[in-house]
Amino acid sequence: MAERGGDRFKRKPMRKRPPHERIRDFHEVALGFTEEDALAEAARCLQCPNPTCIPGCPVEIDIKSFIGFIREGDYESAIRKIKEKNNLPGICGRVCPQEVQCEEVCVLNRKGAPIAIGALERFAADYERSKGVPEARRGEPTEMRVAVVGSGPAGLTAAGDLARLGHEVTIFEALHSPGGVLTYGIPEFRLPKSIVRDEIEYVKSLGVKIMTNVIVGRTITLDEVFAMGFHAVFIGTGAGSPKFLYIPGENLNGVYSANEFLTRCNLMKAYLFGEYDTPIYIGRQVAVIGAGNVAMDAARTALRLGAEEVTVVYRRSEAEMPARLEEIHNAREEGIKFQTLTVPVRFLGEDGWVKGMECIRMRLGEPDDTGRRKPIPVEGSNFQFEVDMVIVAIGQNPNPTLTRTVKGLNTSEEGLIITDENGRTSIPGVWAGGDIVTGEATVISAMGAAKRAARDIHNYLMEKKGAALGWIPPTP
Repeated sequence: MAERGGDRFKRKPMRKRPPHERIRDFHEVALGFTEEDALAEAARCLQCPNPTCIPGCPVEIDIKSFIGFIREGDYESAIRKIKEKNNLPGICGRVCPQEVQCEEVCVLNRKGAPIAIGALERFAADYERSKGVPEARRGEPTEMRVAVVGSGPAGLTAAGDLARLGHEVTIFEALHSPGGVLTYGIPEFRLPKSIVRDEIEYVKSLGVKIMTNVIVGRTITLDEVFAMGFHAVFIGTGAGSPKFLYIPGENLNGVYSANEFLTRCNLMKAYLFGEYDTPIYIGRQVAVIGAGNVAMDAARTALRLGAEEVTVVYRRSEAEMPARLEEIHNAREEGIKFQTLTVPVRFLGEDGWVKGMECIRMRLGEPDDTGRRKPIPVEGSNFQFEVDMVIVAIGQNPNPTLTRTVKGLNTSEEGLIITDENGRTSIPGVWAGGDIVTGEATVISAMGAAKRAARDIHNYLMEKKGAALGWIPPTP
């Protein structure tokens, strides 16, 4: 039953574990909606005749319809509707920035309380998971083969969509576990690995094969991939090369990139050293440089591993922080400190280990190319503070391993692969999507690019097959 009056504008908050409890372990912080919560939130949806939320979703989920099913208590139909477009609903329901996508364009956002679309997507996915995921439907075999390089969100999306269309798909993953940033980047307390594993299993159930410990561009070349009989290749290798500050002392012990720190903790379970082989050093006073989602993840991970004090150091003000407001709020609740309008100029060492930072104060000038106000150093404002561990989380560059070894693959000065709007690269039969094309972005934007590329790859393969058989395939 739809809610009336003022209730329409009251968004149902998601339950969370209390800060004093959650900072002691890596269990998930957000607890999701109960059935009662989900029904109440879905009842707020206006079921607009021309919904604006759907164009706001990069993977084109029919949001109106799936929320309509939840309103009726038909959760199985809700998850089926979501999975028509999204093979990773449990992941997206947890980590997608819906507040700047589908929820931002929700009509109720004009009143300040858009429908909690992400929370409802998570509810539907978790409901299905609790009941057992039904067997996936595979497409009729086309006898065409596609190689996907990288098993992050872009690779999994392209692979799943192409397998649904009947193509034989193999993913080549460089690390020993699939999932890309979903596995090595995002901490357990924000995205449980069991959710990632289950949704990867779902993609595999569509017929997708995953080969780990294969580095395309190093252990095998792209030419060798084609020589294995693949008719098309999708590259989704992401942005896995960390950026550094290039200031004195950055090579001291105790200074990590966020990439290394989170990979050790998430993928190699360094936080369980003793049970697992990978060690991790945790300081007493930790500084995290940067203020994106990765910086919040690193800061909150360091706190859980025993740091006494963790400070996020950012060169702009809190208003310009790129992290989701939800993550900043969670970090602050857990006791993370923030030092804004500050940037380090050198790290101070003793016996080869970092022991402090010299920083300079900043002020904000006019907006730069990103639209955010440019930080400007305040002359003579240098100061020092004590730290014994630093995590640099200022972004990542595209992974160059593959792009540097492929002749004829056009890239930008930054090393990003240049494609058209459908992901086609300069090499016939090769597509690319996600962070390796756009630079570091969101999980859902990578999935959207992969979906567009998969659609175009399918058309290409059907034309190729039709030409070989002497017939013209119908337009999908």
